[in-house]
Amino acid sequence: MDLEASTSTPTSTMEVHKVAVPKEKTTLDSLKHFLVEFFFPDNSMHKFKNKSFFMRVVLALQFVFPILEWGPHYNLNLLKSDVISGITIASLAIPQGISYAKLAGLPPILGLYSSFVPPLVYAVLGSSRDMAIGPVSIASLVMGSMLRELTLVNEDPSLYLQVAYTATFFAGVLQASLGFLRLGFILDFLSKPTLIGYMGGAAVIVSLQQLKGLLGLDHFSNQMGIIPVIQSIVVNRKEWKWQALVMGVSFLLFLLVARHISSKWPKLFWVSAAAPLTSVIISTIFSIIFKVSHHGIRTIGHLKEGVNPPSMDMLNFKGPYLGLAVKTGAISGILALTEGMAVGRTFASRKNYQFDGNQEMMAIGITNMAGSCTSCFVTTGSFSRSAVNCNAGCKTAVSNMIMAIVVLLTLLFIMPLFHNTPNVILSAIIITAVIGLIDIPAAVKLWKVDIMDFLACMAAFFGVLLISVPMGLAIAVGISLFKILIHVTRPNIVIMGNVQGTKCYRSISQYEEVTGVPSYLIIGIESPIYFTNSMYVQERILRWVREEEERVFMLKESPLRCIVLDMSAVARIDTSGLAALSELKKKLGDKYLEFVLANPVGEVTRKLFRSKALESFGPERIFMTVSEAIAGTLIKFEQDSSPLNQ
Repeated sequence: MDLEASTSTPTSTMEVHKVAVPKEKTTLDSLKHFLVEFFFPDNSMHKFKNKSFFMRVVLALQFVFPILEWGPHYNLNLLKSDVISGITIASLAIPQGISYAKLAGLPPILGLYSSFVPPLVYAVLGSSRDMAIGPVSIASLVMGSMLRELTLVNEDPSLYLQVAYTATFFAGVLQASLGFLRLGFILDFLSKPTLIGYMGGAAVIVSLQQLKGLLGLDHFSNQMGIIPVIQSIVVNRKEWKWQALVMGVSFLLFLLVARHISSKWPKLFWVSAAAPLTSVIISTIFSIIFKVSHHGIRTIGHLKEGVNPPSMDMLNFKGPYLGLAVKTGAISGILALTEGMAVGRTFASRKNYQFDGNQEMMAIGITNMAGSCTSCFVTTGSFSRSAVNCNAGCKTAVSNMIMAIVVLLTLLFIMPLFHNTPNVILSAIIITAVIGLIDIPAAVKLWKVDIMDFLACMAAFFGVLLISVPMGLAIAVGISLFKILIHVTRPNIVIMGNVQGTKCYRSISQYEEVTGVPSYLIIGIESPIYFTNSMYVQERILRWVREEEERVFMLKESPLRCIVLDMSAVARIDTSGLAALSELKKKLGDKYLEFVLANPVGEVTRKLFRSKALESFGPERIFMTVSEAIAGTLIKFEQDSSPLNQ
């Protein structure tokens, strides 16, 4: 269907085209289109098209269990690569797992449990070839900080474990639900600037917390704010042990140098990968020879041998701590999912293979639900281990299985060797891992590119440092939503002019070579028009009209006769926006000014046609382009000034 518009006349210099209205859709078709675009923007169901029932069943099974897709084609050459990468990441996963369990306030053995069962489950359900599954620093930090508030570690270790397992279960339920309902876009509310600030602040707090181990302190604050941590260090300065400090700083420097070598020369990735386990082995030998425990340096102590014991009976879905478990699971689960999705997309893009985010959410969620029943805490894809896995040449998720087998052998036969490992080494490993979360170049880039993003980053950073880790996350999310609100309520509106020698019209603030059109004010809106910004749009345009009238009066130029509103960037409009345009048309008409619309997109045109706004404008005031709007109104002005009409 077409809206009638002015056509060319002998006096026109350009043909003025009609603005077409998209074909009408039934309510059911519109709803179907909306749901498909909302939940399936990638059209992930296209593979089922024109397939037999049997093939659809096969494809469905492959979708749920990706291992069925690549498993039949697996061969010995792939296995060789996966064995090498699996053993390599296991050497990193073992010391990191023990350290991250300590960071979460859990028994160190749980770090190894969490590096055994979850990778096996993910290898069956996950589609990423490079993601190495296990505990990660940020999720462990959040879980530890939120559960540590109740000081349950010292009062009732069994209750602490119950809450931790229950939180892990709820984290998995949330993650799987987001994937199943295809609501992964919710993660986008954690914008990159706020995450940079949040993770940087968390890294500082975690590093300061590790001073307990580096200084050999017996008493330390359970709070996560920077002020209580510093106070605890100063108040307990008489407990500082120089032996622990010397050992800790020495191994910390060794780990940092190894990390620097691998970052500078990527082919030497194995240096940083092997450094944590090497540190554990050397420090354990040193501890045995010199009996460091006699000098006040604490060791890990006894670690139970054997595979993961079942923990389903420890899931507690009632009682006073259920709310804490749900809250801890939700926050740590969201953060773990954010890191996992970022890891998966990064390496899928690098190696050019398909990565289904919603499927991955379900895989990670089911992995954590299974982990909560087998004495594991929250796991996801780790940046550091996945990078090592990729550099080591992994080909499939079998590398996760190999890593799990190595961890299993460790659980069965090597656990007594960790008895004499100094705690100070775990602190050094944690500091080395989290220090990479402090991304100063990224913060500097935010300062140069977008000051609002930089302020959001700093607010999240200091929120974590000065208040708490959960509150820092809340501030980060709040800032992200506030930024969206600002953009929605205060859209960008520009004055446009003609690019000389063309029929193009662009913002005068962006292009110096554009010139205004005498008697015309051309305005462009670069945002949808909703109830949240319709009044602002109306007031801002009226202000520009007033300023333009004052300008032409002062300079004695041609008086303003027409306002052209370029709507090419207005993707959506609601009834409040339509009412605002009609009101604007009326107010400008009272000033004897013409008000026309240019290039409305399909959805906007359809709503204009359905509403009374079209009646107030008339089809002769809606044009395909700005240049045609100017040509069409010039025709009208010439006709109105013709002696025949006087």
